Amino acid sequence: MIIDLQRFIIEERNYWSELEDILDRMENEPANRMSMDEAKHFHYLYQRTSADLAKLKTFSSEKDISQYLELLIARAYSEIHETRKNSHRFAPVQWFFRTFPRAFRRHIAAFLLSLAITLGGGAFGGIALTFDQEAKEVIMPFSHLSGDPSDRVADEETSTEDRLAGAKMSGSAWYMTHNTKVSIFTIVLGLTWGAGTVLMLFYNGVILGAVAVDYILAGESTFLIAWLSPHGVIEIPAILLAGQAGLVLAGAMIGWGNPMTLSMRLRKISGDLVTLSFGVAIMLVWAGFIESFISQYHEPVLPYSLKTGFGIVELVLLILFLARSGMKSDRKTEILYER
Repeated sequence: MIIDLQRFIIEERNYWSELEDILDRMENEPANRMSMDEAKHFHYLYQRTSADLAKLKTFSSEKDISQYLELLIARAYSEIHETRKNSHRFAPVQWFFRTFPRAFRRHIAAFLLSLAITLGGGAFGGIALTFDQEAKEVIMPFSHLSGDPSDRVADEETSTEDRLAGAKMSGSAWYMTHNTKVSIFTIVLGLTWGAGTVLMLFYNGVILGAVAVDYILAGESTFLIAWLSPHGVIEIPAILLAGQAGLVLAGAMIGWGNPMTLSMRLRKISGDLVTLSFGVAIMLVWAGFIESFISQYHEPVLPYSLKTGFGIVELVLLILFLARSGMKSDRKTEILYER
C-alpha cells in the first residue's frame, strides 16, 4: 500500500515522462530502431509503469492519473507487440461513429456547462430586447436582422426570384468558413483559462436570444422555426461542442486539485480535443450546405412544415448519435485506437 501518495507520484513521474518521450520518438520516427540496451530500458519502464498503475488502482480518487497511465501502457503494449501498423491506420468510419461520440460523452459535464452559458446569454439577449428595442442595433451583428421581422417575412414570401441562383456553393462555403472560424476561436480561447470561451458562448447566446424574441414579438414564430431549424439544429450544437472543447482545454490549463503537470494534463486531453474539433468542422460543413440549399428558401417555395420536420429529424438523429453511437465497443479497443 502507498503511504504517501503525493510523494509516490512525484518520485515516479520522471519514469512515466521518460516512457512517454520514448513512445513519442517511436511514433514520430518509425524507421529508427532501438539498441538492445535501449529496448531493455524501454521494457523496464513499461513494467514499472504497469506496477505503478496497479498500486494507484487502490486509490479511487486518482482516476485522472490512472487513465493517463492506462493510455501510456496501452501505447507501450502496442509497440512491444508490433501492432504499430494496425493502430496507426486511420479508419474514418470507425472514427466518426465510435471515437467522436465517445469523446463527446467523456466530457459531457463541459458540454452541459457550455449549454448553460449559452442559455444564460440567450436569456440576457431576449430580456434586453423585450425591454429596450433600441438595444437591437447594438446586439444584432448582421444587417438583415436589423429591420422589422414582419417586413422581412413579407419580402421573403412574395419574392419570385432565387436570390441564391448560381451562388449556392459560394454561399455554403461562406457559412462553413465563417462558423468554423468562430468555432476554432472559441476552442483556442480555452487557453485563456476559459474566460474567452465563456465570453464567446455567452455572446452567441445573446444574439440567438435577441433574434428569437424579436421574431416572436413580431408574431413570426412559424417563420423563425422554419428558417432556423434545418441548419440550426446542427450549427448550434456544433458551436456548443466547440465551447465544450474550449472548456476541456481550460480545465487542463487550470488543473485544480490535479497533481499531474500541465504537459501531462494537456497530453491527456489532446486526443479528445482534436476529435471534438474535427467533429465540429464536419457538423458545420453539413450545416453550411443545409443553410444555403434549404434554410434560405421559404414558402411558397418550401413549405414551413417540411423545413421544420426536416430539422426535427436531424435533431433526433444527432441526439441518438451522440448519446448512443459506439457504446458497445470495449474500453481496451478504444484506448488502442485513440492513442
